[in-house]
Amino acid sequence: SLRGSWRLSNGNGSLSLRGEVPGCVHTALHRRGLIQDPYYRFNDVMYRWISLDNWTYSRTFKTPFDVRKWQKVNLVFEGVDTVAHILLNNVTLGRTDNMFNRYSFDITNMIKEVNFVEVRFVSAISYASEQSRCHKAYSIPPACPPPVQKGECHANFIRKEQCSFSWDWGPSFPTQGIWKDVRIEAYNHYHLIYFSLTPFFVKSAQQWSLEIESIFDVVSSKPVAGLATVSIPKLQTQQTYSVKLQPGEGSIVLYVNINKNSTVEAWWPNGHGKQIGYNVTTTFIMEAGYQIEKFSKAYFRTVELVQEPIPESPGLSFFFRINGRPIFIKGSNWIPADSFQDRVTYDTLWILLKSAADANMNALRVWGGGVYEQDDFYNICDELGIMVWQDFMFACALYPTDQNYLESVRAEVSHQVRRLKSHPSIVLWSGNNENEAAIASNWFSIPHPDREVYVKDYVMLYVKNIREIVLAEDKSRPFVVSSPTNGLESMKEGWLSENPYDTHYGDTHFYDYSDDCWNWAVYPKTRFASEYGFQSWPSFSTLEKVSSTEDWSYTSNFSLHRQHHQNGNDQMLQQIGYHFKLPQTTDPIKKFKNMIYLTQVMQAQCIKTETEFYRSSQSEIIKGEGHTMGALYWQLNDIWQAPSWSSLEYGGKWKLLHYFAQNFFAPLLPVAYEDKGVLYIYGVSDLHMDHKLTLKVIVYSWSSLEPVCSLAKDDVTVKAQSAVPIYKESIDALLERCRNCTRRSCIVTFYLLGEEGLQSPMNHHFLASLKDAVGLEKMQLSATVSQQDDVFVFDLQTTAIAPFVTLDVGSIRGRFSDNGFLMIEKKKVVTFYPWEPTSVEELEKSFTLMSLMDVV
Repeated sequence: SLRGSWRLSNGNGSLSLRGEVPGCVHTALHRRGLIQDPYYRFNDVMYRWISLDNWTYSRTFKTPFDVRKWQKVNLVFEGVDTVAHILLNNVTLGRTDNMFNRYSFDITNMIKEVNFVEVRFVSAISYASEQSRCHKAYSIPPACPPPVQKGECHANFIRKEQCSFSWDWGPSFPTQGIWKDVRIEAYNHYHLIYFSLTPFFVKSAQQWSLEIESIFDVVSSKPVAGLATVSIPKLQTQQTYSVKLQPGEGSIVLYVNINKNSTVEAWWPNGHGKQIGYNVTTTFIMEAGYQIEKFSKAYFRTVELVQEPIPESPGLSFFFRINGRPIFIKGSNWIPADSFQDRVTYDTLWILLKSAADANMNALRVWGGGVYEQDDFYNICDELGIMVWQDFMFACALYPTDQNYLESVRAEVSHQVRRLKSHPSIVLWSGNNENEAAIASNWFSIPHPDREVYVKDYVMLYVKNIREIVLAEDKSRPFVVSSPTNGLESMKEGWLSENPYDTHYGDTHFYDYSDDCWNWAVYPKTRFASEYGFQSWPSFSTLEKVSSTEDWSYTSNFSLHRQHHQNGNDQMLQQIGYHFKLPQTTDPIKKFKNMIYLTQVMQAQCIKTETEFYRSSQSEIIKGEGHTMGALYWQLNDIWQAPSWSSLEYGGKWKLLHYFAQNFFAPLLPVAYEDKGVLYIYGVSDLHMDHKLTLKVIVYSWSSLEPVCSLAKDDVTVKAQSAVPIYKESIDALLERCRNCTRRSCIVTFYLLGEEGLQSPMNHHFLASLKDAVGLEKMQLSATVSQQDDVFVFDLQTTAIAPFVTLDVGSIRGRFSDNGFLMIEKKKVVTFYPWEPTSVEELEKSFTLMSLMDVV
């Protein structure tokens, strides 16, 4: 391994320091104390010089073996970010220009006892700009990001994390560095490069089989023969094959039929069953005499993307069937967890992904403007049952298709598919993010006569290259060309549909910041909602780490600087204004904290409304639309401390939205909406069986903790994996029944109750905006904290109904069992799960408790 300490110097040699590998220039400078935290205040702009310089990584190493004993020696880079020229002992080995590729250089004839290796980087910014300048035939938009993003230009001309040139939720830090593993490999005869296991269920034989693919580098000049043995003890399966490796890149594909007498337990998504894997040992004993033994895990699951006609509805369905069962996809979109990938540890990923699973999510879309995630990410998803919709790394842009570019992309795609295809969590490959829509909706104002060139490029890149490679390399999961797309309909229209946002086909992305988000009628009754969202600000404790006192106001330069989405801060104000009173206090810090709180309340309530609409549309067709089978809101996590669409802050802290997600994604949930003065309640279920339940509807007046009236409807059948209407009543009748109620003075709460402790979360429906609520009084809210084993218990008390009660323990890492809730009983117990050791004293010191009534 060549991991560890390297020498790092800038272009003119004025800076020289130690740099860790894997790593990048920014983190090296920060570690040595030569720069501040790059995320602090305005440093993203102050530190542009780092990305504009050309840095060199170098080190010497002793060869730990006798070179003469090995037929082949390689220098292998698992990832180089991005454009570099690589030398060993002052001889050029080659160049790199793709962050997502694996580079292997043959150094058999160059390696000595002591060696000097150099990786000379070129600024990604200048490279991208130069590539764009050289593309003379026609321009490839967009040239630059909108000014509000404070980013760099021509990201589409470099195979690098696209959002590292800035995005509407992230800074511009076009890093340079050796971002993944680097090592020397020496071998004789043959060497295993890629190894994958893919399950198939053979319907005709009613039997599972496993396709094991091994790709070797074969040194010998003639074929190498031998035996391969595959053993899966738990499934009483063992098979031996005679195999032959061809010189060069030789591959062996073994088909293993699983013993029919063994019961195979399938891998299921979170909430639908277990995530069982089986240990597999694969041994190659070749005539050359040395053997390779590979230990791996096999998971058995099938996936189909179903696109079929639906009665009463034009168009086609769009849903996933896992192990033969249709699954409603619940989750979010994943972006890179940091601008500096070397800071993303196993722990970082575990906290974010476990938080997704804890909020009842079963899927995440790895969005196409970031990176193909590290192995740990997919291993954790396998373990937690989180399905992954995997984009290829192309986003919101048009891309070149010259020969060099295509070759680089082909290598990238084939490497990534081989690397990742064993993961049961990955259920879909998708060619790009929004690029079909970009052409169809003409985002870049391309004159009509020129359109054909771009359409041709589009088909060339995503269909003739990426799609072709994926279908050849992986027959076990579906591929779509873009998102949003019309799926088979886009294909029929020559891969570019007239309207990729058509609700009758494929998936949709939907954003609307100006209409009132409590009004469900503005949302598309789509087949699959793969992106939708609203912004909010992260907590004060998260912002405090990267700001100073003068920044703590909603209209400060800092607050403007951190907002990378045009008019984002105003859009939040407008959306809050529909239903809540804005803070009037003259205390600037209190006002800022109240604003942050209101943005989080607004965001949580908006996405709750929208997600409940999608979930309750899964079983019905209205005016030809419906059968919605997926809700992935934008976005799960944050890349830095700033306003964004995320539900998890940078560092993993849960926003109110994430607490709400725990409820709106619950396996059993009653959902209410109003239409023409009538209240409807649907029973939404992801459970595998029908259940006879009791629906309780309890109406409160804002001024009292005693219910005004309550009703229990027994024998309500909530069907397995569907959404069915279970209750309706006109609002007038309801107000009549609950005598002292008006829309403004009362609130409806409801939940489902079944046998053996089966219960849905408590849900609520506001009859009017909270800014118009009558009878809401300032209450006494209090809490006591105690420790129970390794969790902490907060006992809450209130003297009156309290909306959006929020507990906060500053920067103590962990999460609560519930938050942002409507407190309608005198007492409530909330548990805090710490992610690091803490104490009652520490928690009491950091603890704040507030409700909507504290915003003044």
